[in-house]
Amino acid sequence: MLLLALDTATPAVTVALHDGSDVIASAAQVDARRHGELLLPAVDRVLAEAGLRLDAVTGIVVGIGPGPYTGLRVGLMTADTFGLALGVPVHGVCTLDGLAYAADIGKGPFVVATDARRKEVYWARYADSRTRVTDPAVDRPADIADEVAGLPAVGAGALLYPDTFPQAHEPEHVSAAALAGLAAERLAAGEELPAPRPLYLRRPDAQVPKNYKVVTPK
Repeated sequence: MLLLALDTATPAVTVALHDGSDVIASAAQVDARRHGELLLPAVDRVLAEAGLRLDAVTGIVVGIGPGPYTGLRVGLMTADTFGLALGVPVHGVCTLDGLAYAADIGKGPFVVATDARRKEVYWARYADSRTRVTDPAVDRPADIADEVAGLPAVGAGALLYPDTFPQAHEPEHVSAAALAGLAAERLAAGEELPAPRPLYLRRPDAQVPKNYKVVTPK
């Protein structure tokens, strides 16, 4: 097994190679505006660090969000392209699950929350680092304060809103290394991973204007 994992659902552009047992190379850079510019060079660096060619990869793992449209589509389209070119499967993993998997906050339930902008967070509750107990959602922190009260929290969204998440912990952003490790573990157990389709959770900002004026000649 050689998994190439990548995620662009958060401001972090992150890539990793996993051989089924361990991460053998990884790279990450935080820049919310340059996903498309940074992703492929990161893939090249990771392959070079591992001394491998892209055609050695046996599977692709990609974070499916939740996240903003622009960022998510970069990672998902790249993953689909690699999968088609190499003839290998493409596996989706919830980005929040990757953050939960990397969390080191002891036993017991906790929350993962990432920054959804517009003063909102993408979030979900977890029984432990491998078990999500609610579907991913997008909400204003104040609106979920009762649901997350008393629980430790992980992620940039938790760090941004200490009034709602007073027990906030790192990691701030997801790592492809965590996504790859979680995917390798689940694949080895015979589990089926989600399809590589985006979790947007919001309607797109761009919409066809209503009652627009026709300007073409009759």
